[in-house]
Amino acid sequence: MSHDEDHIASTAEKLVRMANQIATFFHSKPREEGITGVAEHINKFWEPRMRRQFFEMLDAGTENFDELVVAASARIKRPPMPEQADKDLGYVRQA
Repeated sequence: MSHDEDHIASTAEKLVRMANQIATFFHSKPREEGITGVAEHINKFWEPRMRRQFFEMLDAGTENFDELVVAASARIKRPPMPEQADKDLGYVRQA
């Protein structure tokens, strides 16, 4: 495995661990409050790149996320892909 692959794997593992730590805290709350709390925390404190990777992992079927994280994912803001964000800002990449 290359250095880049190691970094990608470790970043993915860190995202799973962080998301699950948030869920662990919110498991002490009633379910609906927990789902809302996980989503609000991720929306507030995770930058778009982190949320983008989070959704890429969910879309790929990553099964390591706590069920509360998965339930909260419907309320987490999905950031646009970089190309779409550039287009939305009026930036056009030169060929």
